Amino acid sequence: MNTQADIGGIAERIRTAYHGATIAPIRSELADLDIDAAYSIQQRNTALWEKEGRRVVGSKIGLTSRAVQKQLGVDRPDFGMLFADMIVGEDEPVGVGRVLQPKIEAEVAFVLDRDIDVEAPTVADIIRAVAYVMPALEIVGSRITNWDIGIVDTVADNASSGLFVLGGPVRRLDGLDLRAMQMRMTRGEEIVSQGSGAACLGNPLNAMVWLAGEVARRKRPLRAGDVVLSGALGPMVPVSTGDVFEATITGLGTVSARFA
Repeated sequence: MNTQADIGGIAERIRTAYHGATIAPIRSELADLDIDAAYSIQQRNTALWEKEGRRVVGSKIGLTSRAVQKQLGVDRPDFGMLFADMIVGEDEPVGVGRVLQPKIEAEVAFVLDRDIDVEAPTVADIIRAVAYVMPALEIVGSRITNWDIGIVDTVADNASSGLFVLGGPVRRLDGLDLRAMQMRMTRGEEIVSQGSGAACLGNPLNAMVWLAGEVARRKRPLRAGDVVLSGALGPMVPVSTGDVFEATITGLGTVSARFA
């Protein structure tokens, strides 16, 4: 089991990487580091950022694709924290340098109007708690060099979070079939990513069930007002200066991002 000094030291290296160069995978330095310890590193940085004045506004779910899980040799998703300063408006140009090694992916975002604090939630619990859903783009990044990540690396690195954009219109769940929704993301005139709600753990609602239980067990349950990014509906795409992306999710709406 790793010492508290290991956890604190790795957390500091990750924080420092946000403002400098990427770091080597932490799994290569501490092979015995387990997922619980990785979440301790993530929580250490979350607490420090909150102390500095950053405001947590929700959570993001990663590794919702079975193919990506298989690639990394894991059998579960992961999660990270969303902060208010990660939100980017659709008309706001994004400096590519704001995120290390940026990539972009399209997702369904949820906004809650009830707490979910049970450790074994059901889909019904999620449906009762959701106020709105909307299309979103997540601009992911990694502080690990060349995206050479395993489950431990990405968990400690706040689930490879970066920035996110919320689109519209906002909708109630009534009448929406999230599993059947089709996503298409373009860069200019080129289609660069496609997928469906079924690619996100079979249904974005399934991803929400997983997250709600996981954060409740870790004593940080979902709260009314939280935004949740439920996981990618298709492959993520590298970002370059000047790129303009637009994602359309059938029955839900569109969301766009442009990079300066």
